[in-house]
Amino acid sequence: MVGLGYSDAAIARAIRSGRLYRLFRGTYAVGHPEPPPHGRCLAAVLACGHGALLSHESSAWLWRLSPGCPAEPHVTIPQRGHNRSGVRIHHSTILEPEDRTGISRIPVTSIARTLLDVAGSRRRKIDGLVEKAERMDLLDLDAIDALLLRAGGHRGREPLTQALEIYREPAFTRARSERLVLAMAKQAGLSRPKINVFVDKYELDAYWEAERFALEVDGWGTHRTRAAFERDPLRIEDLKLAGIEAIRVTARRLEREPEEFGRRLQKLLWRRRQELAAQRPAVVNQVG
Repeated sequence: MVGLGYSDAAIARAIRSGRLYRLFRGTYAVGHPEPPPHGRCLAAVLACGHGALLSHESSAWLWRLSPGCPAEPHVTIPQRGHNRSGVRIHHSTILEPEDRTGISRIPVTSIARTLLDVAGSRRRKIDGLVEKAERMDLLDLDAIDALLLRAGGHRGREPLTQALEIYREPAFTRARSERLVLAMAKQAGLSRPKINVFVDKYELDAYWEAERFALEVDGWGTHRTRAAFERDPLRIEDLKLAGIEAIRVTARRLEREPEEFGRRLQKLLWRRRQELAAQRPAVVNQVG
C-alpha cells in the first residue's frame, strides 16, 4: 500500500472506515473482509516477499488438480524468513527458474514441483493428483525426472517416484511378452496357447484354439493415440462375432501378477468350455 502512495496513517484510517481489511502482513483486501480464494492466495504470496511461490496443496488447487483451496495458503520461499500469521510457510533451497510459473497473476510452483511437494506432505493424495495431471495432459515425465535428479533428500522424492512407476512403459518386447504368457500358462496348469497366430484376419497374442479364447497383451504405448482407442473395441467386437472370446491384460499386470492372473484365466477358460459344451447339439442314437 505504501508503494501506491498510502501513508501508515492513511492505511490506518482506511482500516477503521472499513475500506481496507488486513489479510496478512502488508496485504489488504479492498472493500471486502474476505476476498475469493484467488485473491487470498495472491495476498499470501505477496506477504511473503520476493521469490515467494504458492505451493503444495494450494498450488494443486490452483492447477485444478485438487478441488479445495486450503484455508491457510501454502507458500514456499527460497530463504529462511519470518513466519506469517495465516500462511503455511515452506522453505526450499532447490528452487530453480523451471520450478516457477504463474496462473492468474499468482506466482506458483510448476506442476512437477507441486507434485513433489504434495508427495512429501500428503503421500496418500499423490496418486490421485498424478492421475488427474495425466488426464489433463499436464504430466511431463521429463520435467519431473529433471526435478527428481536435484531433489536430494526431499521427502516427496520417494513417494513421487513410486506414484509415477505405472506411467513408465516397461521394456516389453514381443519376445518377452511371449515368454511371460507361456510361463504364466505353464505355472497355472493351462494348456499351451498358440502365440502370434492369425485368426479371422487378426493376429492374436495368445490363442487357446479348443476354447476359441484369445488373450491380448497391452502396453501403455498401445493406447496413446485416439485411433488406437477407437480401434480396440471394434477389434474385440469382430472377434466376438467370429465366435472368439477375447480379454486384454496389461503388460505390467502380466509381469507383476502372473499367479493371480493365471488363476483368473483358468476360471475364464473353464467357463468358456462350459459355454461351448452347452452350444453343441445333442447326439441322438437311433435304433432301426
